[in-house]
Amino acid sequence: MAQRSLTQDAPASPGFATIALRVALIYAAARVVTTVFLLVAGQLSGFDSRFGPDAGLGDLVLGWDARWYWIVAETGYPSELPRTDAGEVAENQWAFMPVYAYLAKVVAIPFGQWVVGAFIVSIVAGYAASVALYYLLRERLDSTAAMWAVAFFAAGPLAALFQVGYAESLFLVWLFLALWCVVRRRYVWLYLLIPLMGYTRPGVLAFALFLGLFGIWRFVTRWREPLAGREVAHIVALGLLAVVVGFSWQLLAGWVTGESGAYLATELAWRRNWIPGDAAFFPLEGFVSASAFWFGSVWGLSAELGYLVLAASVAGVAAILLFVPQVKRLGVEVRLWSASYLIYLLLVFFPQSSIFRLLVPLSPLWGAFAVPRSTAWRVSVLALCTLGQWWWIYNMYALGNAIWQIP
Repeated sequence: MAQRSLTQDAPASPGFATIALRVALIYAAARVVTTVFLLVAGQLSGFDSRFGPDAGLGDLVLGWDARWYWIVAETGYPSELPRTDAGEVAENQWAFMPVYAYLAKVVAIPFGQWVVGAFIVSIVAGYAASVALYYLLRERLDSTAAMWAVAFFAAGPLAALFQVGYAESLFLVWLFLALWCVVRRRYVWLYLLIPLMGYTRPGVLAFALFLGLFGIWRFVTRWREPLAGREVAHIVALGLLAVVVGFSWQLLAGWVTGESGAYLATELAWRRNWIPGDAAFFPLEGFVSASAFWFGSVWGLSAELGYLVLAASVAGVAAILLFVPQVKRLGVEVRLWSASYLIYLLLVFFPQSSIFRLLVPLSPLWGAFAVPRSTAWRVSVLALCTLGQWWWIYNMYALGNAIWQIP
């Protein structure tokens, strides 16, 4: 009797089809809201906006960096770097990886327009990423919390990326699957996922750092979970693969153009939109320069205050990842990935308005917001996500006419 009672009290885990349907309903509802926001933003777009008056959905899908992916799909990559009148390397296609651009081109074949293929790839990849995120978080959270985290993700402040021609949603599919593989110790799949990540958008070097930190953690805690030689070999080989993939694009750009620093010079070309003149790169330089730029030049405060805020922010984020119980619930893999990606950004990125978009790979942290069981809390978070989504769409797509309104 006792055994039968226990069996009856333990509900069976929902199957994949059930989970996929639940996620689909949440994702579809979120996409309806995003579509309404984009339509309203198009109507609010004026002569001062990048998109002009009465912009349509197609205009917004192909807006901003999406146009660069379209150029990649139509013309490929230049063998000679374009130059400005001052002789500096100008913005060009080498800053954008090929997988998303060419996949959208293939999908667009029946429709005859790349923008349609880009929309389809983005929205389908966003759904696939939502399913993958559920299963990643389900390793540490109950089904209800994981599903709420998916809702936050699908309706989050940057959810418009699931409907425009950006590579983020496709990258997130590979990333969430890769993290799930690490959690489940299914390393073989990573030999495919790492190259897919690396040639979809920048960030695979952060995954290399993650694998290094994860390997150290596995070694230190091997008394809790045995560490076989085969697992060590996989972690080391995959870490090296991620490094090779991460630097291969720079080598390819240098080989095709005949300029060894082609990729770096291309990336720095975008920085001149913020800080004119010759730009140099070394680790941490971007955040240090940006602290002085934003606090000193733009906001009229002091550069020293900017440096202080930067240091305090780094310490605060480290404390959150180390000590906040809701974050710790997500597991060491998600925390190590989050730390690795933030370190990567700190080392290589010049923070400006795109920082919001570049933080999207931290989406597994939505699970921490879903841990509290209060329905009022979860509904409030979802409402704030939706409000933040409108704020981002309004500024980046309805307005898009100020230095901080570039996605």
